[in-house]
Amino acid sequence: MTRTARTAPTDLGAGTDRRRGLALIAVAIVLTALNLRTAVTSVGPVLEEIERGLGISSGLAGVITTMPVLCFALIGFTGPALSARYRDSHVLAGALIAMSGGLALRSLADAFPVFLAGTALAMAGGALGNVMLPSLVKRHFPARTGPLVGAYSTAMGLGATLAAVAAQPVADAAGDEGWRWALVVWAVPALVAAAVWLAVPASPGVSREGHAAVRMRALVHSPTAMALTAFFGVQALQAYVVIGWSAQYLRDSGLTAATAGLLLGLNSVVGLPLSAVIPSLTVRPRMQRPLLLVFLANYVIGWVGLWIAPTAAPWLWMTLIAVGMGTFSMVLTLIGLRARTPETVSALSTVTQGWGYVIAGAGPLLVGVLRGATGSYDGMFVIVLVGVAVLGVAGWIATRQVFVDDEVERSVPGWSPAGRCTDVLESAGAEAPASAHIADTAPPRDQGRRAAAPPRD
Repeated sequence: MTRTARTAPTDLGAGTDRRRGLALIAVAIVLTALNLRTAVTSVGPVLEEIERGLGISSGLAGVITTMPVLCFALIGFTGPALSARYRDSHVLAGALIAMSGGLALRSLADAFPVFLAGTALAMAGGALGNVMLPSLVKRHFPARTGPLVGAYSTAMGLGATLAAVAAQPVADAAGDEGWRWALVVWAVPALVAAAVWLAVPASPGVSREGHAAVRMRALVHSPTAMALTAFFGVQALQAYVVIGWSAQYLRDSGLTAATAGLLLGLNSVVGLPLSAVIPSLTVRPRMQRPLLLVFLANYVIGWVGLWIAPTAAPWLWMTLIAVGMGTFSMVLTLIGLRARTPETVSALSTVTQGWGYVIAGAGPLLVGVLRGATGSYDGMFVIVLVGVAVLGVAGWIATRQVFVDDEVERSVPGWSPAGRCTDVLESAGAEAPASAHIADTAPPRDQGRRAAAPPRD
């Protein structure tokens, strides 16, 4: 009997060529992250104009704000299968090209179903990027997890900020139905990122024989995996309520559309430096729970302030909520820390984000439904504050210093993320999967645990 294991990526060659290949992958990861939220955050500031342009109700507007989250969930589950069958670079390039097409389609839509179809297509790049980037970082940059997660989460925040801040000015400058231009301009950076992925070199001489499906169902036996899923889902719910409804809430509270858009942009801008710092702090076990408590406190103060006195100090409330939203960078880092191998990271990332976005999707939709039924935003604040309590419980469990691999294996002996068949080595530049075998002369399990233990202060 043999054990399967993933070897370090060697497809980019040695020396200078390999360094250049890795640098290109790093650039592609950051550019992809820049595009992961532009299709989402460009909607909120012009949601009222979209409602008028398509002739839809608040309830259907809630569907628009929820649709991206549901697409992230459904499309994200296809990531591991596509990654095992095709080069990661081609999967992500195709997804980003699809994103560009979807952005163009929904900008031309005159009917609600067409707009939804364009939104679903536009979410392909975001959905696959969500689940694939953590495992790419783990595979190609295992010693640089904190800095690279920080770089790409910062790029994600930058893209979200630019889309939110620019949406209303672009719409105003474009004149009648300018909201269409506010949505479609983000197709250009998506195409640029796709071109960089297509430039990642392929490696000759790699076999297509090895293929295995990632076994994700077994993660239900890991309390840590379930806690991470709840944590990710509820923090995403918070974020998408902010993205989808905060600008409209501020407009309905008496602020101008431009001011509301700027405040949403401020929320994103504040998150940029935090995105760069939080991953490097999260890799230190002793910092994880103090960070969690800081995020929870900022959420509570920010949401309550926005609820009670939305026009008194909206910049302060949106800033505090932005600090609370640092939970996103934290959970992205925890996904990599709670798994031993790139395969487990891939499985954990898919389950956590896939089901997490299902949880998140309920938030914006319920806000729209409750607003339409009651004419009030009170329901929105009840939803997000209950979510903060759930974040506290799930985050406390997720910050225990354990590996999901070990928890699953205690319930499912012999489990590995790719099953017990030939493992798959697939990297961004590989032409196809390659397999590697390690004999049973590997070091004892407890020795492996010590080697793979989470970093200590």
